[in-house]
Amino acid sequence: MLESFLGFIAVFVLVLLRIPIAFAMGFVGMIGLIYETSYRAAISMVGRLIIDTAQDYGLSVIPLFILMGLFVNKGGISRELYRVSNAFLGHFRGGLAMATIVACGGFAAICGSSLATAATMAKVAMPEMRKYGYADGLSSASIAAGGTLGILIPPSVILVIYGLLTETSIGKLFIAGIVPGFLGVLFYLAAVRLTVMRNPEAGPAGARATWGERLQALSHVWAVLLLFFLVIGGLYGALNFWPLNLAFSPTEAAGMGAMGAFLIALARGNLNWRSIREVLGETALTTASLFAVLIGAWVFSNFVNLAGLPEGLLALVTSLDLGPWVVMILIILIYLGLGCIFESMSMLLLTVPIFFPLITSLGFDPVWFGIVVVVVIEISLITPPVGLNVFILKGVVGDVSTATIFRGVTPFWLMDILRLILLLAFPTLVLFLPSQM
Repeated sequence: MLESFLGFIAVFVLVLLRIPIAFAMGFVGMIGLIYETSYRAAISMVGRLIIDTAQDYGLSVIPLFILMGLFVNKGGISRELYRVSNAFLGHFRGGLAMATIVACGGFAAICGSSLATAATMAKVAMPEMRKYGYADGLSSASIAAGGTLGILIPPSVILVIYGLLTETSIGKLFIAGIVPGFLGVLFYLAAVRLTVMRNPEAGPAGARATWGERLQALSHVWAVLLLFFLVIGGLYGALNFWPLNLAFSPTEAAGMGAMGAFLIALARGNLNWRSIREVLGETALTTASLFAVLIGAWVFSNFVNLAGLPEGLLALVTSLDLGPWVVMILIILIYLGLGCIFESMSMLLLTVPIFFPLITSLGFDPVWFGIVVVVVIEISLITPPVGLNVFILKGVVGDVSTATIFRGVTPFWLMDILRLILLLAFPTLVLFLPSQM
């Protein structure tokens, strides 16, 4: 068990030295495997792991969902979602920020990436909010916080990774994320409301749209609804009736979603050979990055498993006679601390293989734990000093300081803490829909 802790310290040191997390975990894991077994055995084990990962059919869902999100972005759907949300909410004080959050939730439902949601909506919403005199703190914070919904509202790449790591049903994870994702939207709207109550000048009311303008805006989002119901409906058997008879596995749902997004973008005239090459190139680059981190994490987790860390943690918890909820709170605090150092995917891949055997042995539901972990990771995306969504937004907007964004986002992560407490106190909020499958 001591070797495992030394391995974690080595990974932390390498990350602080600006070594990419994939190489840090892979290098430390390789050295650890050589120490625990032998050079020949470690090389054989790592080589087999790389080949198995590359050939794993279940992992093909990752590039397909990434491809779907990129085609959705090219199709201009984000702008239409914002236009609809603005038509219904823009006349309220803080209404443009509220519209941004609702649009982020809608875009997340067909994108699956938090960073892509934040970067895309920054280009759409920030100019509009500035035009109406919104404070940069509220404007940027609503985009950064709304972007975090991308990893929870299905389909979600990070939930796919969690399901593959833990052999938990991806379908159940997706449907379990619906209620917490909806709560996230509501709580973020409340954060906007509280912000403008304290400072009305931060979010002045815009012009009220007529019902004709609202209906016209709604008529342009049919593609979003169609794509969402195609993916989610096919995944849960909602389309399994004559004459459709459509029932998808997660990989098939991702493939259908990618094809649907491609056809929508093509029908709108937003694709040409150059943009298609850009989408395919970015999909390949993102997928390669994710697979590199995934392989590095699996090498490292094999090392800590051989070193006996999961069994050692369970024995330690048993000897200390800690209650299951005390252990759960400690794990959440560890995640919140790690969120200040690691980005979301690295944090998930580094910790889930260690904590998952412990929480299942304590009787916690793996679907519920997956959603709780993702909510905690959402919080880490907007909290200092890392707050990856904040830095993504800073890179897109440019002329807003990170300090301004972090100050503006404070009410949002406080609302996230409140949502997390609700999910801990009432697990039924997560488990009710999966239990009906």
